[in-house]
Amino acid sequence: MSPQKIYVGTDVGSSRTKVVVMNTGRQLLGHAIEKSGTDFTLTATRCFDSALAMANADRKNVVRSIATGYGRKNVDFADDSRTEIGCHAKGCYHYFPQAISIIDIGGQDNKIVKLKGDGRRSGFKMNRKCAAGTGAFLEEMSARLDIDLSDMNALAEQSVEMVKLGSYCTVFSATEVLENIRRGKKVTDIVKGVFFSMVKRVLEMDSLTDDIVMTGGVVAHNPYLVTMTEDIVKRSILVPEHPQLTGAIGAALYGMEGGAKSD
Repeated sequence: MSPQKIYVGTDVGSSRTKVVVMNTGRQLLGHAIEKSGTDFTLTATRCFDSALAMANADRKNVVRSIATGYGRKNVDFADDSRTEIGCHAKGCYHYFPQAISIIDIGGQDNKIVKLKGDGRRSGFKMNRKCAAGTGAFLEEMSARLDIDLSDMNALAEQSVEMVKLGSYCTVFSATEVLENIRRGKKVTDIVKGVFFSMVKRVLEMDSLTDDIVMTGGVVAHNPYLVTMTEDIVKRSILVPEHPQLTGAIGAALYGMEGGAKSD
């Protein structure tokens, strides 16, 4: 086992749980992702053990462990907790230490976080009231189309004539999807329309300044969303090496800084 000191960050989201292991040099040594399921504590522990195994490390090497996300209070091996907004911001700034606007697309919510050049937060918006534009929306649409969620990105890329959906509401969009199926529209064109609807919904949340960073599990598995967003905003978008892990990485970085509990 590695004798080096390590820090652990755990991000328990409503959909997925992520755990990372980092060393004092802020290098990512190990990580694990699982569906959060119905037992957040058990899932977090499994991910913790898997991430440690990847890092060739042992629990006794952990200096500090910080939890974040929807289920952060369920992580029994964490020494402290931090808000997901703060952790996502810190994780993204770790990769891009400059003024940035962060778009995080999660399973149940979307966030836009704006950071100044020194890393301090200058703005924040979150969409909690509607599933439109989130991973849950994408899952609902894949079920309506009777296709696997993992196939959505490739199908959207193949579209040559996008079907635009008029509603951002998940329920109404599902009805529109069914109507387009009845009218014989191609699945590829419908899926691209679903992606476009998601992007437009997110971009309506707030204006975007400075460089744009996109993160989240939805982005990690559907990179075509980044391409579509670039086409709309007319500029290149930055994506971290591990877009699904930025919250957990931010939590680990908070662990390195120490300090009192923030929430």
